[in-house]
Amino acid sequence: MIEVKQGAAPLQGPLPGRNVPLTVRRILCVLPLLLVTVIAVRHRAVLAEGFALLPTARRPWLLTAAGVTCLTWVAAAFTRQGAVVERLPGRRLLATQFAAGAANHMLPTGLGASAVNLRFMTVCGLTPARSSAALALYLLAESVGRVGLLAALLVAFPDALRFGSLLPAGAFGPLLLAIGAVAVVAVGVLTAVRPLRRAVGSFLRTALGEARSVHALPSRALALWGGALAFPALQTTVLVLVGLAFGLSVPPAHMAVAYLAATVAVALVPTPGGLGSVETALVVALVAVGAAAAPATAVVLVFRVITVWLPLLPGALTLGALVRLKVI
Repeated sequence: MIEVKQGAAPLQGPLPGRNVPLTVRRILCVLPLLLVTVIAVRHRAVLAEGFALLPTARRPWLLTAAGVTCLTWVAAAFTRQGAVVERLPGRRLLATQFAAGAANHMLPTGLGASAVNLRFMTVCGLTPARSSAALALYLLAESVGRVGLLAALLVAFPDALRFGSLLPAGAFGPLLLAIGAVAVVAVGVLTAVRPLRRAVGSFLRTALGEARSVHALPSRALALWGGALAFPALQTTVLVLVGLAFGLSVPPAHMAVAYLAATVAVALVPTPGGLGSVETALVVALVAVGAAAAPATAVVLVFRVITVWLPLLPGALTLGALVRLKVI
């Protein structure tokens, strides 16, 4: 099932997917659909408003946005493959990214996709330690790609975003202090708790070893960092296309800055898939780059319909199918 690159350690051990009880597997197949129903009912007003706005936009831009959305799963698959030395089964990997996107909107930000991909890698034969290291490398690359792309756009367009409209006066200092305090507490806990320090040290050694192995293969390094840059770039392109569909009076580069700034800001908000927080941050960011509030709201609602709500049900069905087929 898996092709091992020359020089890589062979995958060993039984496939964990074979050991999941049948009853549990049946529950896991149905659970995604139940969660989708709950999410849809809780957000039915936003969902209805977003779908109602679809006919008012120019369709060619929306169809292009839907096509670019599909490419985001391809970019995610490339990044996941680039985080491990072994060649993962391509079709299953791509299907897993589609399913992980749905899972990500059912659990606090990042947990759903992480859980699905951890399961996929362990079923493929990677040890839990190596699967966790690959996940950490993926998250690091994706974060660096997103922040790096934002930084590059801010350098190219320094006047695109008015930060004063995003943060209350005097909020930047306390925010930095809070981040510093969290870092100090984390270091203190690691220093005081020896078992935790040993566990973290062991994980870091494994992660660094995996990172070195991956970067020793040019094809893996290119997949990792190319996908990490392509993923936020494609997401940004979707928002720009939706903005063009509604004739938003904001330059595309400024819309791109607004999207990246908003998604970086809400990354720390533990809401399922960023539901609610992403919409609010995106509207505020678009207004901060010069858009009027009403069209900005319409753009955000339709953007979320295309990227979240339309793929959610088929993604949940794919997730259930992957569980049933013992892919995850």
